Amino acid sequence: MNACVSVRSWIGSIIFAFYYMVSTILFGVLAPFATVLLPKNYRQPVLNLHNKGLLFVFRVFCGVKVEIIGLEYINKDRPVVLVANHQSEWETYVLQVLMAPVSTVLKKELLSVPFFGWGLRMVQPIAIDRSQRTNALKQIISQGKERLDDGRSVLIFPEGTRIAPNKEQAFNKGAAMLATSAGVPILPVVHNAGYTWPGKKWRKYPGSIRVVIGPIIESEGKKTSALHDEMDVWMRAEMAKLPKGNDFLF
Repeated sequence: MNACVSVRSWIGSIIFAFYYMVSTILFGVLAPFATVLLPKNYRQPVLNLHNKGLLFVFRVFCGVKVEIIGLEYINKDRPVVLVANHQSEWETYVLQVLMAPVSTVLKKELLSVPFFGWGLRMVQPIAIDRSQRTNALKQIISQGKERLDDGRSVLIFPEGTRIAPNKEQAFNKGAAMLATSAGVPILPVVHNAGYTWPGKKWRKYPGSIRVVIGPIIESEGKKTSALHDEMDVWMRAEMAKLPKGNDFLF
């Protein structure tokens, strides 16, 4: 990394961290009032103001270019089980914006984080206890079907946790089980955001993010294992094609 890139990385990361803190506190304070006062259909658009702001500041001040392929596969009139690889926080924000309304499967501890967790509660996530795998799966199926019946897509990260770029972990079958149980399709997504927004690190890096969406994988007439394998094959193949490392702009 040359000196110019390094300086841009540090300055952009500091600006982003400050904006992230202020925006999260503001929306966290407003979230309980919004949950009570706003109709359900208006809550995610309000929270997405926060998400869009974060994505904008990250892109502009951290020097990140985003390329999204496959937008034509998004149909907001048809709820889906949305699956994506999990490398950073970036994909959780961008998918909330692209697929709204969407309910995310996440670990229940996040709801207890001051400000951040208060905002999350606005959009009815499916908060699971990962230490109770059997109960967590039942919860994903039951609450996931409720969200889908209500017209909301359900976002699942089948790796179960953040995985660094160039690392692999088996996908769990929760997404396929929910899709076959609810009779809805899977919409797969892959990306390489972990190079510019590394998981669990505050420093961000200039570069390029590529997102590949779809196509839809229908669940009708398929067993869970067959649907899971179809999803797994597509995601692995597309992940292998993604650029490795930062395509630095400076």
